[in-house]
Amino acid sequence: MVVTNACAPDPRVLRHAAWMVEAGYEVTVHAFDREERHALSENHNGVRVMRYRIGTTPYGGTVQTYRGIRKFHRRVIQTLLHDPPALVYCHDADTLRVGIALHSKRTIPFVFDMHDLQHMWVRYPAPKSKARSLVSRRMKHRMLQRAQHAALIITSSAAVTPEGSGGFVEWLALHGLPAAVVENRPLPPFTDPKLPSEDGWTVGCIGRLRDLRAAEHLLAAVRHLKPHQRPRLRIAGDGVAQQQVHRLVLDAVEAGELEAELSGAFAADELGDLLADIDVMYAMYAPERGNIMEGALPVRMFDAAAQGIPSVVNGGCLMADIVATEQLGASAPWNDVEATALALLECKDTVVELTATGEREHRRWLEAMRPVLDALQ
Repeated sequence: MVVTNACAPDPRVLRHAAWMVEAGYEVTVHAFDREERHALSENHNGVRVMRYRIGTTPYGGTVQTYRGIRKFHRRVIQTLLHDPPALVYCHDADTLRVGIALHSKRTIPFVFDMHDLQHMWVRYPAPKSKARSLVSRRMKHRMLQRAQHAALIITSSAAVTPEGSGGFVEWLALHGLPAAVVENRPLPPFTDPKLPSEDGWTVGCIGRLRDLRAAEHLLAAVRHLKPHQRPRLRIAGDGVAQQQVHRLVLDAVEAGELEAELSGAFAADELGDLLADIDVMYAMYAPERGNIMEGALPVRMFDAAAQGIPSVVNGGCLMADIVATEQLGASAPWNDVEATALALLECKDTVVELTATGEREHRRWLEAMRPVLDALQ
């Protein structure tokens, strides 16, 4: 398996790797330690994680990022050509170069696990930029060309109702590529559902902080509520917008507008304790990311639901369909501050249940992978 983050951890990557081990295969995750601060080699439940260090490389759509990923590709390709695997499993579009190289040089099959529409990310800092739009189109074209050679495409979302919003399965189908859906849902056992708080309430934003505009929208919604109705905020996670989000929230705290607790990166085994502190998960994102309206599903929504916690998500897209169908919270139109405030308030005393879990996704993954694994015998 190949992934361009440090896999420290990457739950989807490690979950699928563990399923491969359960199916009887040896798995090595070739990961890119961009910040050069993780162990070079680790074992996660029988999965070896092998990390590459080629110089510090930032996240985001910069030239330095592109060059760093290209160097990582070359190193991984050299490693795999020296000791060829039976299968290459590419996590996201920025690893397809490795799959194509092994396929063309050694006829080794590869699986493309598309977590996101990665070509949209380059547009996010400046959605109206002609230069970024051109780069995004080229990335999209290259991804679609490479994906045609995959033995299987797996992706993370699909429509839940015929008349509802589409997901990544439908997006790929529009481009002539069939795919199987495996959502990013947590595996049981889960802790007992959290009961409504009797001492005020807390809205959480737990996970990667990549989106300053989402934080601005949350603060506007909280300010819209009367002072005695306002929740505390619990912000946890790292990401490219972490410093900006923290500064924004701290300014509101210093102005006496709200109470908040902020912290940075957290380990996977700390997630349960963080979720135990909140009553509602905020999972709204600026649609300029593109992926939101195309079918992106927030992992934090599923993680929260596993502990009985409702989420407030963007309206008019697939995540809103899932929230409505499975009764996992509420949705509100992006930039409608009043509707978002009312949705947060509506969820305050709600306890939800995640009935479709990672166990269903495991079955979906096995069904999709069976022809690929059979061909390896």
